[in-house]
Amino acid sequence: MQVSIKSYAKVNIFLKIAKKRDNYHEIVSRFVRVKNLYDTISFIPNNETNEFNLIGDFGCKLEDNTIYKAFLQLRKYCPKIDAFFRVYSIKVEKNIPEFAGLGGGSSNVAAFLILANKHFNLYYKKEKLAKIGAKIGADVPFFVYEYDSANVTGVGEIVQEFKEEPLNIEVITPKDIKCHTGNVFNCFRNEFYKEISKERSDELLSMKSSEILNKLSIEEANDLYLPAVKLYPKLKEYAMQDWFFSGSGSSFFKVI
Repeated sequence: MQVSIKSYAKVNIFLKIAKKRDNYHEIVSRFVRVKNLYDTISFIPNNETNEFNLIGDFGCKLEDNTIYKAFLQLRKYCPKIDAFFRVYSIKVEKNIPEFAGLGGGSSNVAAFLILANKHFNLYYKKEKLAKIGAKIGADVPFFVYEYDSANVTGVGEIVQEFKEEPLNIEVITPKDIKCHTGNVFNCFRNEFYKEISKERSDELLSMKSSEILNKLSIEEANDLYLPAVKLYPKLKEYAMQDWFFSGSGSSFFKVI
């Protein structure tokens, strides 16, 4: 028996930095799920290796893969999944580009946790899955909660659903530019650092996504855009009118 789940991309309607927390940055952001861009994760009964087997086109080693890290974390709570994944493989049909600001790796983690939670009848609440996922990636909790739109703060662990009409979003990702999140944040910290005020934060978090995009420019909406352009100048070629920048890049999006 094969079971599958869709693993959706996200965009950041806005992304502002609130303050530093050790080596991390606390953010104030609106995450919106992109319904027309997703990977598909399946558990398939064709594992002949007798060990954890991941099928898909990944740009990293197995031990660095976020799904493998999620498996290791979940195994601490549910040892029986180790035996299961000696018989079943995990297949990932990748459509979300990597190094693109769309949260593909974090979305895969969340989708794996949600599918495993259901398949193994674990009955873990979203809060527990989010805590497990947060150990792997800051964006994972948003995807665990499966909201179409949410305000995300802290280092990504605080997720509050934002009720608004679903948005139809078009995304373009330059094939020749891969933005490394750590490098972009370092550039921001060293050369562009600023913090959003509590008043401005509250204002943006209360606004509808469409209203924010109508009022802000690409530079105003995302604190990481200028650092990313500094590191990857070719991004400017894709910064068209009415398009915005997601996360640390390299993807641009607009509402259609």
